[in-house]
Amino acid sequence: MTERAIKLSIRSLFLWVVMTIAAISLVSTSGLSIYTQINAYRYELDNRANLLAKMTANAVANPLRNASQALVEESLQFLDAADKVLNVHIYKTLPDGSNTLNAVERFASYNKGGQLLIPGKQKQLINLDQTPLLTEDNDYLESSRKIFDQETNEVLGWVYLRMSADGFSQHVIKTVLVNLGIMLFLLGFSFFLALRFQRRATAPIEKLSFFLQRTSRQRDYSARAEPSNIKEIDVLSDDVNIMLSRIQEYMHRQRQAEEQHRKLNASLEEMVSQRTNALKDANQELIQTLEKLHEFQRQIVQNEKMASLGDMVAGVAHEVNTPIGLGVTASTMMLDRLAVIERDFENKTLKASAMKRFMDESHENLNIIYRNLNRAAELISSFKQVAVDQSSESSRTFCFAQLVNEILLSLQPRLKKLQHNINVDCDPTLCVETKAGPINQIIINLIMNSVIHGFENIEKGQIDICAELITTNKLKIVYRDNGIGIPSDIRKRIFDPFVTTKRGQGGSGLGMHLVYNLVTQALNGSISITSEVGSGVEFVIVFPVSSAKTS
Repeated sequence: MTERAIKLSIRSLFLWVVMTIAAISLVSTSGLSIYTQINAYRYELDNRANLLAKMTANAVANPLRNASQALVEESLQFLDAADKVLNVHIYKTLPDGSNTLNAVERFASYNKGGQLLIPGKQKQLINLDQTPLLTEDNDYLESSRKIFDQETNEVLGWVYLRMSADGFSQHVIKTVLVNLGIMLFLLGFSFFLALRFQRRATAPIEKLSFFLQRTSRQRDYSARAEPSNIKEIDVLSDDVNIMLSRIQEYMHRQRQAEEQHRKLNASLEEMVSQRTNALKDANQELIQTLEKLHEFQRQIVQNEKMASLGDMVAGVAHEVNTPIGLGVTASTMMLDRLAVIERDFENKTLKASAMKRFMDESHENLNIIYRNLNRAAELISSFKQVAVDQSSESSRTFCFAQLVNEILLSLQPRLKKLQHNINVDCDPTLCVETKAGPINQIIINLIMNSVIHGFENIEKGQIDICAELITTNKLKIVYRDNGIGIPSDIRKRIFDPFVTTKRGQGGSGLGMHLVYNLVTQALNGSISITSEVGSGVEFVIVFPVSSAKTS
């Protein structure tokens, strides 16, 4: 259900705006006028009360000093001329000399004819001193003033004066009514003027609206709006005429374009057919090129593996050559000693000491031959397992720490001339069932990547390989080095094929791409990298395993 939008007409909006402004202005000015007039009248009333209180205090000062009540009351008779004054009390300070209100007593009074007596006002004298106050019903105004001795300037007493304030209330009502009447009259006059002006303002708009509706129905874009006597409406009419002119030109161009379109449609199908055939040929060629590219990529990856195996074979030959050479040397020495013993035996010159020396040397040489042949056998067994793992994709159960040690042993020919330190942090009893070949290739590539790239111009680097089970069937390998790190532009593309910083120096750019494929495809895992220039590199590899256990 759609909501209907609230629509405002210009007429109602114009009236609302004008009347709102007029109402706010009139209410503000009327309120200010009422407030000013009331304050002015109240100020005048207060001044009159203060003046009468002062005159009364001056009139009764001498009689009060002489303590003559008759003279004081006689002095108050001048208040008959003040028709607003209703009651006056004269309070005298007691002889104890205290100036507090508790030390005054009413000495004389004046009451306008017909006015009732009022109680004493001793407690209100200080509050009313030169600050007249209206009573709660606004009927009376009360004021007080001190009576001073004109010679000694001592306080003789107080004057309390009570005036009628009924004129104040009447004045307030009259002021409010007058201002309210003027405000209503001005509001009505404003409404009348707003109606007149809104008709003059909306008539051209209605005329322009009717013109646009007629033009839209008849599609006669050659028509033009007439000018208006209102500047803004006249500008709008000019803009409408410009729009109609542009629409007319657009319609003309559209008809021309439609004509050209009809002419082009005849040859368009043939052109589309030709382009479609060309696109199919290009797509087919692109598919063949991509297949060749993938084949070349797989071949290069395989070559990378074979190159790694070739390097390992060279290392095997070098490592095995040393113990075999020592065995050959020891066996040759034994043959020489044996020939000497045989000659002495045949000549019957063989001595017991020579035989004893021969037996000791034979025992020592046989131990040398055994140790070196056993060392060669262990090397060949380890190299054989690494080679099998590199060329095999099948799963097997193995000790992870032993696998890493075999890998490091196979890399020994390439690492022994370097001073880099490789630390393996792994539970020696951790056994998992997974594909050893991909793990073998991954660790070899990461180590060689650190040696070739990470430790460039670094004599002694540090490599840490950590492995742990994060769940019962998920293994995490953390590989880090303290090399030169990887720039951000290379780090973003590190797993892409053919990305290398050793272009032209023997680097193929497939090492990390091979690592990524082995982790994500062969091991069904994930790999992430963290590196900053000068802060080394860290790879985190997580992949599932089977039958993981530690004893």
